[in-house]
Amino acid sequence: MKNTALSHIHESLGAKMIPFAGYNMPVQYEGVNAEHETVRNGVGVFDVSHMGEFLLTGENALALIQKVTSNDASVLEIGRAQYSCLPNKDGGIVDDLIIYRVKKEQYLLVVNASNIEKDWNWIADQNDLGVEMKDLSDEYSLLAIQGPKAVEAMQSLTSVDLSAIKYYHFEVADFAGIEHVIISATGYTGSGGFEIYCKNTEVEQIWNKVFEAGASFGIQPIGLAARDTLRLEMGFCLYGNDINDSTSPLEAGLGWITKFTKEFTNSENLKKQKEAGVSRKLVAFEMVDRGIPRHDYEIADANGNVVGIVTSGTQSPSLGIAIGLGYVPTSLSTVDSEIYIRIRNKDVKAKVVKLPFYKK
Repeated sequence: MKNTALSHIHESLGAKMIPFAGYNMPVQYEGVNAEHETVRNGVGVFDVSHMGEFLLTGENALALIQKVTSNDASVLEIGRAQYSCLPNKDGGIVDDLIIYRVKKEQYLLVVNASNIEKDWNWIADQNDLGVEMKDLSDEYSLLAIQGPKAVEAMQSLTSVDLSAIKYYHFEVADFAGIEHVIISATGYTGSGGFEIYCKNTEVEQIWNKVFEAGASFGIQPIGLAARDTLRLEMGFCLYGNDINDSTSPLEAGLGWITKFTKEFTNSENLKKQKEAGVSRKLVAFEMVDRGIPRHDYEIADANGNVVGIVTSGTQSPSLGIAIGLGYVPTSLSTVDSEIYIRIRNKDVKAKVVKLPFYKK
């Protein structure tokens, strides 16, 4: 079990620690609902240093990224980030990731913790272009400072105007007394804020200064459980739940990051799938009758036939209702379609809704 550079701090704060993707991670501190509300209404800090970071450098770095990812990275200027995925050869997804253009011929790829080795091997196996690849995952830490008060709370820590950094843009600048930190206007909560990339040797200083600066704003440490409820309220996919090696990006509603203006792994087959139409879709649903949907619960139609599976589900802290994501036949994917979630052998009514669940 690996620790992050901050594991000892989480333990000293009384966090409940769990094994997650091979790391000893804080799942919660004071409780999921309280932490969730802190991020929705104020500012909270996640240690997400378990995520993987690959640095790709060289004149063919973009060509390699274009080859292995579904989105069109050629539109990225320096200081821009992009959400994308790595399609596999069978129609599924190796992983989803964020691509940062750091310099003219240098890109940072941020991947899921559970897929670091898999993703590295997948990209390296297709690197016949002489691109220099570095796995920085064990050297770098990542803090997600999220919530509507993040800009105001963190402005005293940097010389750059945080309010001027647009969504999915970033600056390499000073932060909390450390030079050359990536300050990225990204995050997986839907409540705004930043992600801070720094070296393991720098992160404790940054963590301490972040909490000093945010004290008057009610800043709190936030665990992985609230990260999950926050992202689900926005309908953001979680790898291993909503997308995996056997789910097509088109089925998962990720057509917007699947660009057929270029060739990439399995693009020909995905293009045919788009033209023919998918037979199943990932939908958002809310419970009509009482019950909480959970990962892997069966989804049935009005006649009791099992037609799909719940990929993510929870009781929404912001909305006070039970919500979920799941795959259903395309015929049941339109808004207001009636579906049933099989909870303890009972079919409980739900309806398909439009994303996001949570609207500011």
